[in-house]
Amino acid sequence: MVSAVDVPEETSAGAPVEIAVNRESCCGAGQCALAAPAVFTQSEEDGLVLLLDPNPPAELRDAVRRAQSHCPSRSITIR
Repeated sequence: MVSAVDVPEETSAGAPVEIAVNRESCCGAGQCALAAPAVFTQSEEDGLVLLLDPNPPAELRDAVRRAQSHCPSRSITIR
């Protein structure tokens, strides 16, 4: 799995990024939804992560990286 420190330089330089989530490993802590609410939310049924925007705009990249680094189950991947 890719961690926040492993995000390639071109990602931070403005190249498009793709976000993926693993609902099977998600523990429902909700840190992603707090860090980047325009990109992540939680299911009302089971509390697990739901991806709202798999290709967020550049201005949300820092928030997405924060969400990834705060995820206790490491269920967020940035490509």
